[in-house]
Amino acid sequence: MRRPRPLPLAGATALVGLLVGGLAVPALAGPPAPEPAGSGVQQAELVGRAVLPALTFGEEVPSGSLVADANGVDAPFAAQPVQGFSGLLPQGDGEALVLSDNGYGTKANSGDYLLRVNRLRIDPVGGEVAVVGGFGLSDPDHLLPQPLTRADRRLTGADLDPESFQQLPDGTFWFGEEFGPSLVHTDAEGRVLSAPVAPSGVRSPDAPDLAGGQPTIGSSKGFEGMALSPDGRTLYPMLEGAVAGDDPQTLRIYSFDTRKEEYTGIKAQFRLESPGDAIGDLVALDDHRFLVIERDNAQGPEARLKAVYLIDTRDRDRDGFADKQLLVNLLAIPDPAGIAGAPGSFLTFPFVTIEQLAVLDDHTIVVGNDNNFPGSAGRTAGVPDDNEYAVVRVDQDLDVRAPRR
Repeated sequence: MRRPRPLPLAGATALVGLLVGGLAVPALAGPPAPEPAGSGVQQAELVGRAVLPALTFGEEVPSGSLVADANGVDAPFAAQPVQGFSGLLPQGDGEALVLSDNGYGTKANSGDYLLRVNRLRIDPVGGEVAVVGGFGLSDPDHLLPQPLTRADRRLTGADLDPESFQQLPDGTFWFGEEFGPSLVHTDAEGRVLSAPVAPSGVRSPDAPDLAGGQPTIGSSKGFEGMALSPDGRTLYPMLEGAVAGDDPQTLRIYSFDTRKEEYTGIKAQFRLESPGDAIGDLVALDDHRFLVIERDNAQGPEARLKAVYLIDTRDRDRDGFADKQLLVNLLAIPDPAGIAGAPGSFLTFPFVTIEQLAVLDDHTIVVGNDNNFPGSAGRTAGVPDDNEYAVVRVDQDLDVRAPRR
């Protein structure tokens, strides 16, 4: 049989083709989880799914020397794991760029993990994901202020913790990272172009310039999500945690002028469902409406909140926060065609970190997890999570005006 063509991950137009077949995987479906409290009812369905196995490796450079064995996986590794995806930029023709974060979770244990943007080919009909290219991050011109781990100036997870990225019309990239937190500008091949730009008064315990000062945000609570305006001139980096002095249930969304390379204020404040929650990614629909992933810190059966919300920063109800509406409950994605299990069941996405989100067209989004290799086991206890992608069609017209890559 002729294999179905992969979904073009930019401007998807033939979604009905996804319903021809799917990847049948046992134990993915279950009874629907409760809807997030006070958030409305979703109207969504699964239309595609694809998986990159956890035991996928790239460049043959040893890694994981300070990583503990977990979920049946023995460290260290003879090559670089292809894992930890915390950003997704569709490129068309079934391909996407994905950002690997700092490696193994901390600055202390990730000095032998090479930071990289991988190019994937995602086939949500056939169910497979292939690594087809990419590039590493580096600082050949000595623009980062701190000493680096490697003499060749290739960046590692001990140098930066990139969690979000966007590509500008000129082909350059901006990365949102958490150690500062700060924004880092690179060329199209990942070479740093200028010194990191940090928001005023926000420093984490891992900031290289903290110099004994008092941190104002928690470790790993920096720029987790970052959207790009439709005209490509403004970035909207979003913190994962609350700043000291702010309500612990409130997160800041900044605005950043890419031409002047400076922050221009706080775009909006986002209200978490619970103080212990975090966000995973942020995507712009237009200048005021965004999609955001919100999650709790649990996995597997203990997970209670994994969701995509539609927010509007115009704050029409004047409560001081972006207006918020549930779009997809990721713990209970309706699967009427049986793409991931029995027809009429539900796909659960019970991962501790879900950090990839992209809009394919006015009714279709794609969501992916950060598998935290080898430590997370949200899908099956004792088994390292794969990198999974779920393509979801929503009834609501998203009326997308942001660039589609």
